Parts: sequence; C-alpha cells; structure tokens
Amino acid sequence: MISANQLTKKFVTKERSSAFTLRGKTREIIAVDRVSFEAEDGKITGLLGPNGAGKTTTLRMLSTLLTPDSGKAIIDGADLATQKVAIRQKLGVLGDAKGIYWRLSPRENLLYFAKLQGMNRADAERRATQLIDELGLGALADRPTQGFSQGERMKVAIARALIHDPQTVLLDEPTNGLDIMSTRSMRELIRGLRAQGKCVLFSSHIMQEVSALCDRVVIIAKGRVVFDGTPPEVLSQSGASTLEDGFVRLIGSDEGLFA
Repeated sequence: MISANQLTKKFVTKERSSAFTLRGKTREIIAVDRVSFEAEDGKITGLLGPNGAGKTTTLRMLSTLLTPDSGKAIIDGADLATQKVAIRQKLGVLGDAKGIYWRLSPRENLLYFAKLQGMNRADAERRATQLIDELGLGALADRPTQGFSQGERMKVAIARALIHDPQTVLLDEPTNGLDIMSTRSMRELIRGLRAQGKCVLFSSHIMQEVSALCDRVVIIAKGRVVFDGTPPEVLSQSGASTLEDGFVRLIGSDEGLFA
C-alpha cells in the first residue's frame, strides 16, 4: 500500500519581462502542499483534480522521480526518503510521458525493461508473452513500434510498467487520448490489477472513469487535498446528485475540469 504524509513540493521560477527575456526576480510556487492520503492493496484509488492541481507532481514524488521538500511516504513498507531503489523495484509506473523506443518491437521493449528490473531471460520472456497475450498485442509483438496508434503505444507502455509484476501501480491519466474501445480495454486491465490484489493509484479528471473504477478518491485542488473518501461520500459531503457536480463543489471551481 501507499501511505503519504504531508508531502510538499515547491518550485522556483523566474518572472518573464517579455516573450524572450527572463527577469532576475524569482517567485516560489507550491505545487503540492502537505498532501496526505492512503491507497490500499486490492483497491483502486483515484487521484483527482483539474489540470495544474498537483496530481502529476504527487505521482512523480511517489515514483522517486522528484524529491519532496518535506513530508514522507511509505510504499510497501519502504521509506521514500531512504529506500528509493527498493521502491523502484516494487513499483510499476505509467508516467505522463509514455514514449517507447520506436525502433524496437513491443517484445523487445518489454525484454529490455525486464532486464533493467533484474529479471532473468526465461522469466522475462514468459512474462512478456503473457502481457502481449493479455493486451491483444500478438499481431504486433515483433513489429517496430514506429507507426503504432496511440492505443497501441499505450498498451506497450502499460505492459512495460507491469513487466516485473509490481505490487503497486501508478498510472498518470492512462486513458488520455485513447478511443472508446481502447479506453474500455484499459479499464478492464485496471480492474484486473485490483482483482490480483494490487494497489492501484491513478490520476484523472474524467468523472466517468472515477464512477466506473474507483473504490476511493482523493481530490486535490491548488496542491491541497480537499476530499478523501469513497465516491458515495463525494455526493453526501458535497450535497450534489452527480460525481461531476460534487467534484466541482469540492474544488470550488469548474476551471480545468474539461481541459
């Protein structure tokens, strides 16, 4: 499971005096402000919020790509501050940048990342074949990924994240840009991870996904947690009749909701 406690991340930026010139004056932006929540094994937890709310920065900290300025997190018993290597071995991450090596086939992409995870060749080949079959990539498995559709690239990226059979899976907007059928397939895959007892944390601002998938939701607005509970509790706390209306009321604005 994931236990995040008071995670905070700040960035310092320079002000722009024109389209081409940066001033020496700087300002501090608090991207994530004392965020705390838990995501349990065998459940799907949605990390929700409008664009710019701090979802991706939170996921980047949990995946060890960014170091928090303060706060702590425990992932599957490992401390984010002192056990980053152990955490990386336990995590499957589908980040906001989902690029794959386009000169390699799906199978070659998977075997390469399996090797990075320390898997032996036999286990890597067995696991790669399993994921290729589960994701319907059989006809494409040994073709270079250049020219793949968005949905096909996404399938390779999610297979890459799962190659080492991680217990905890972080997914940053996994259905972004997918067509209807690919979105349905992705949702079924996420449900399958829950059925296997995995801890699944995914970010989204699409209420249909929340309703279809989430056991629990954590809503972030302007870097802060404004709600942590179940989808029915969104309705009861906000007094709204739909998740979308409840979301808007809890964040205090509909800005960015449909971006």
